[in-house]
Amino acid sequence: MDRDEIDEYVQRCQQLIEASPQMDEENTKVKLIQPFLELLGWDLYSTEVALEYTIPMASGSTHVDYALLVGDSPVVFVEAKPVRSTLTDSEVQQLRSYMRQELDVDWGILTNGKSFEVLTKNHRDNGGEEVSVVQFSLDDLADNPSVLELLTKESIRSGKSDEVAEQVAETNRAIRYLQENEDSVTEAVTEAVEAEVGELTIDLEEQSREFTQNLVSVLREQRQFVSEESPSEPDKPAGESEGSKKTTADKSTDSKNTGEGYIVRFSDGKEIPEVKYRPQTQQKLVMGAAIDYLIQEYNLIEEIEIPHFPPKARKNCSINIEPVHPNGEDMRIPYELTNGYHLHTSLNVRGKQSRIRDLAEQVGLSVEFLGEW
Repeated sequence: MDRDEIDEYVQRCQQLIEASPQMDEENTKVKLIQPFLELLGWDLYSTEVALEYTIPMASGSTHVDYALLVGDSPVVFVEAKPVRSTLTDSEVQQLRSYMRQELDVDWGILTNGKSFEVLTKNHRDNGGEEVSVVQFSLDDLADNPSVLELLTKESIRSGKSDEVAEQVAETNRAIRYLQENEDSVTEAVTEAVEAEVGELTIDLEEQSREFTQNLVSVLREQRQFVSEESPSEPDKPAGESEGSKKTTADKSTDSKNTGEGYIVRFSDGKEIPEVKYRPQTQQKLVMGAAIDYLIQEYNLIEEIEIPHFPPKARKNCSINIEPVHPNGEDMRIPYELTNGYHLHTSLNVRGKQSRIRDLAEQVGLSVEFLGEW
């Protein structure tokens, strides 16, 4: 899809919503939703788009706001709500009931012009039950326009949308399973590694839990990048597509720090390390400097209990008075903070990110990881 066309659509809609946040349903349809359908390639002034399409129901009939047709058969139902409203579960259920009445309708879109939820029929596992495939906002399209490839007329007609929906459904199933069975997966990973290499000097259970949690994060990130390209396409990492969101490495070029190195940016605007200290700084030193900043500027130590454990950690702490964990084991590669406390830094990249993020949240900050992270 044309990126400039998408950007223009997003900017125009944002301006309309800002000027009229209480826009009613009819104006929402004309000013926001119909241009959205045109952006997807559907011709509103042809027989491929039917307004107020009649749906037979057991007790009579009802109407869906838009039906998108291929030939004489509707393939997508679009239900519109006013921009001033919030999309609700009951409205999702309503759209599901509409889709259930038409065998050829495999897709449904519920939108108020600024929020979108896409449904499809899961023919593989649930006997055609309507399931939510993806949710996104108008603002998301500015960063991730490729999500629209799922809904274009050409993708729907060619069957590409069905392939992408199946990929997303598989990812959703994996995420749900890992979340619901985190303890058992962590235990299985721990046992598998121990069976292969024996006992290690690190907290293997903690590392296995981090691996499981990081896998969920990676799957969520991949799920955001819905595109027409196959995820196994050569020369493109899984989940990456043209027009997709910037990676953290890409974002680093927007920063004043444009060279190599590990950069932590807090939501108050502070970047660590600063430019004059930045060249080739190691992860450990950046992690330590970031936590020192939280201690000095936000009194982090007063906001946490010492020793401080990160979420779901059972053995290894993040910060302690001495360079040891509460179970008596020495911290490997500790970092001495400015107040004399010690920071546990013997972690992989995602582990370091997780610790920094957790400690920043203790003082009400969020964090970005730029550069080589």
